[in-house]
Amino acid sequence: MAGVREDLEAFAAELFDGFFRADQRRWGQAYVRGLLLDGRRKSVEPMAARLGEDGNRQALAHFITSSPWDAAHVRARLAWRMHEAIGPEALIVDDTGFLKDGDASACVSRQYTGTAGKVTNCQVGVSVHLATDCASAAIDWRLFVPASWDPALPEADAVKVARRGRCGIPDHVGHVEKWQLALDMIDETLSWGVDVPLVVADAGYGDAAAFRLGLEERDLPYVVGISGRHTAHPADAHPVQPVYAGTGRPPKTQYPEPAQTVKDLVIAAGKAAARPVSWREGSRPGKGRTGVKRMYSRFVALRIRPAGRGVRRAADDPELPERWLLAEWPATEPEPVQFWLSDLPSGMPLATLVRLAKLRWRIEHDYREMKQALGLAHFEGRTWAGWHHHVTLVSAAHAFCTLQRLTRDPKDPAPV
Repeated sequence: MAGVREDLEAFAAELFDGFFRADQRRWGQAYVRGLLLDGRRKSVEPMAARLGEDGNRQALAHFITSSPWDAAHVRARLAWRMHEAIGPEALIVDDTGFLKDGDASACVSRQYTGTAGKVTNCQVGVSVHLATDCASAAIDWRLFVPASWDPALPEADAVKVARRGRCGIPDHVGHVEKWQLALDMIDETLSWGVDVPLVVADAGYGDAAAFRLGLEERDLPYVVGISGRHTAHPADAHPVQPVYAGTGRPPKTQYPEPAQTVKDLVIAAGKAAARPVSWREGSRPGKGRTGVKRMYSRFVALRIRPAGRGVRRAADDPELPERWLLAEWPATEPEPVQFWLSDLPSGMPLATLVRLAKLRWRIEHDYREMKQALGLAHFEGRTWAGWHHHVTLVSAAHAFCTLQRLTRDPKDPAPV
């Protein structure tokens, strides 16, 4: 830490420049430094014990839990800094779980999280990350409010609703679907003047037609995962006008054949349509020039016209728009294993489609680093503001590590 202390102070000064109070700037920098120091636990008490002259547990706890600083202001500055440093190819959307033993923290509920791979007692945070294949940074967060925490919904739990006041959850904050939280954060990112070149997400978001339509309304290209049950027509299918019998309302223009599932469309194209693609270096040793194996699989790319009730309702034209359907079909598998939908132009090379679809690995990399090394899931406070403050400063600590990696000599040891 001594070797990068000067860099950290300059980074923190830039990040917290908007704080009017000197004590807030001091404790903001101290908290980020505490997250970067060695130690297994990154909650306030153990961090205070490591921080020396800045190890005031009470001051750190007040700063993170109760101090009225605007986390969005810090995240905006972080987004500007990291956009400049990374030159992102995409904004990636995902969510992660924060496992909890008790039920006193804001928005804790029994809900599914991929962190545990099951329904369990947890909080869920939705985040967006600027990314390239080489670097990424979390720039915005939202704590998901389960329906049981929303007094306006029939699913409301009286005990949890009563806890909202103690957790400091604002009255206007209620249950919003995760895909809508993602759109809200995308809007916030754009309001900061940060360019969003492309949106990448998994099927938890791509399966929502409203999310995809929201991106299209914002003129944001996307590559999003979808499940194989979604329906579509082949690109060469066109709607026809049925013969009018002369009585009643004239029939609406419709496609002559029923829509098929995207899985069936890929299977109909056949395994022979799959092409080999290598998209990035992996982590396992290999025999190639770089000494590591490259990620490799086989993919089918088809032009289709997505159907489904939500898509049809939003269509202005009887002819549904064309989209890319990308499917991964490994040589060892009897059928395709993963699917993506994209509105990128029709001439897009297969290798580019695959690389962008697979870029989502960066957000998993970020979650792993922030949880294992920077204490993302170690916040022990129970308040709404405290959670957002903590994840914002963990993102700042992670961004600092990323900046150090981007600027140091590859032969030098890691700074933290």
